[in-house]
Amino acid sequence: MLTVQQLSVAFGGDVLFDTISFRIGGGDRIGLIGKNGAGKSTMLRVLAQQQELTSGQLAYEKNTSIGYLPQDVEHNTGKTVLEEAYTAFPRLQTIEQELQHINHNLDTRTDYESAAFQDLLNTQANLNQEYELLGGYTYQAQTARILVGLGFKESDFHQQTTTFSGGWRMRIELVKLLLQEHDLLLLDEPTNHLDIEAIIWLEAFLAKYAGAVVLVSHDIRFLDQVTNRTLELVQGKLFDFKKSYTKYLEHRGLLREQQLAAKKNQDKKIAETEKLIEKFRAKASKARMAQSLIKKLDKVERIAIDPEENATMAIHFPVAQQPGKVVLELENIRKTYGEHQVLNGISLLVPRGSKIAFVGQNGQGKTTLAKIIVNEIKAEGSCRLGHNVQLGYFAQNQAQQLDPNKTVLDTALDAATHDKRPVVRDMLGAFLFRDTAVEKKVGVLSGGERNRLALCKLLLQPFNVLVMDEPTNHLDIRAKEVLKNALLNFEGTLLLVSHDRDFLTGLCDRIFEFKNQKIKEYLGGLEAYLQQKALPNLEALNSTAKQTANKPSSSTTTTYADQKALKKIKNQLQKLEGSIEKQEKELKAIDLELEINYGEITAQEGFFDRYQAKKDKLNALFLEWEKLQEQLEAKS
Repeated sequence: MLTVQQLSVAFGGDVLFDTISFRIGGGDRIGLIGKNGAGKSTMLRVLAQQQELTSGQLAYEKNTSIGYLPQDVEHNTGKTVLEEAYTAFPRLQTIEQELQHINHNLDTRTDYESAAFQDLLNTQANLNQEYELLGGYTYQAQTARILVGLGFKESDFHQQTTTFSGGWRMRIELVKLLLQEHDLLLLDEPTNHLDIEAIIWLEAFLAKYAGAVVLVSHDIRFLDQVTNRTLELVQGKLFDFKKSYTKYLEHRGLLREQQLAAKKNQDKKIAETEKLIEKFRAKASKARMAQSLIKKLDKVERIAIDPEENATMAIHFPVAQQPGKVVLELENIRKTYGEHQVLNGISLLVPRGSKIAFVGQNGQGKTTLAKIIVNEIKAEGSCRLGHNVQLGYFAQNQAQQLDPNKTVLDTALDAATHDKRPVVRDMLGAFLFRDTAVEKKVGVLSGGERNRLALCKLLLQPFNVLVMDEPTNHLDIRAKEVLKNALLNFEGTLLLVSHDRDFLTGLCDRIFEFKNQKIKEYLGGLEAYLQQKALPNLEALNSTAKQTANKPSSSTTTTYADQKALKKIKNQLQKLEGSIEKQEKELKAIDLELEINYGEITAQEGFFDRYQAKKDKLNALFLEWEKLQEQLEAKS
């Protein structure tokens, strides 16, 4: 499909890639990894033929179609979601317009026997045939399927794209790319703007994708689920392993250990040979032997150890001063944008030292609530900060708000309080901006480097409550690990908006799910939340119910009233489980029909609303079941 030969790219004398060669074949699912600034995005631009080479060449197989999704896209305006998605099919849209024009001519003309009329009929037949071959009778259903998969509702389809956030508009760009079914798909951090449900859907879609895929991602689970090959960029070199990310790491570590052991053994033999040479040189009778050993030593191919990126950020989030026991209290928060209500009746109490994650689909109000807390936007209701609370805020677009014309050093100095200015260079060094790197313009930094600079700015201000909105976007895997460890050791309070499953795992002790203008609390962190959300079927619920029902009572005596109440709850549970089972069967039947005849079913008026209503009803039944289960546990 594509062969890269002796590729080199340099910027201003600095070599980014040095004589790199590799091949991409059909069925490859490649994870392109490396530290921030290693050149991952540049490599994708090279493969997409949007970046000039210093030397080397790219050899594509004939008629190879390439789709490229960069990190930042200029969005079109003036179209609805559906209209914008349909632009993925320019030829089909052209044919539709031509057929509409021809049909109008055929309806208005009366020269049925003329050559011109016959030519129109022939053209119409040819266009109809081409339209069918290009999928003209299925592309609308296919578009709806992918839009729904990436989180859009049917009611969104006819909304103007300008009414959606940047994250949702990036999804539209991804939809267009997936619809075009390219031979080679190049994706630069596609999960940055996706919630957990959409990421899982994209994993399944890419796993079955007919073409080859090269993607840059710092989501370890996403890489493991999608990729079967890993390319790592390290210090201008490329390492290629036919393994997913986690297996690659294990193999790479083992290989490096073997290299180190072999080199140690070789170095020992070389040292022994050099001692003999020095010994023989001193004797005239042994001079010939010394020369022979020197020639032999010159021919030894020295074992090279693969380079490794050992530089890591050194982050510590200090607490400015100790706040009161309650750091934040929200009461009946309501927020609307025009006629669209995002939050309704949100109440929340945050004790000191909490580590809380906000999760849920895009557009459900997570970022909105974060901005209300830091007083960036106003809302109805009450938002009160506790005694001595000092807020630190990392916005989702923090890195994009940096002035591209300023240097790294000037950016940090401008953000620093008076007492922090003397240590600005040390702080920048901790974030891997060392020596001449502090004189770089912000505009030339990679996405990950800009995020590191934004984090550094944050630490140059005092805070004891930290509000962070998607802080891991663009950060490489190692940098994310360092940030996570720093937040684990942070003694203050953390409110975190994130869709990154690995980052959230083990970090937060409370999860708030945003859905339908409300929030729901889950105790026990992300693992407990995902367990509750991912119960696969009714049997799993039933087994949980049985375990709880069979659990011995902590009390040795039970009154008649208690027994009656328990029996009533169990009867309600049994009835409810029957309703859940029935609803699940109905949804499974619809899903089966969708697999068999998607286009015909989805073409029915109001299908998606009815389908979503069934899902909402099932979710409501689950919520009711959970409440009853809690009552049963309390009384048992």
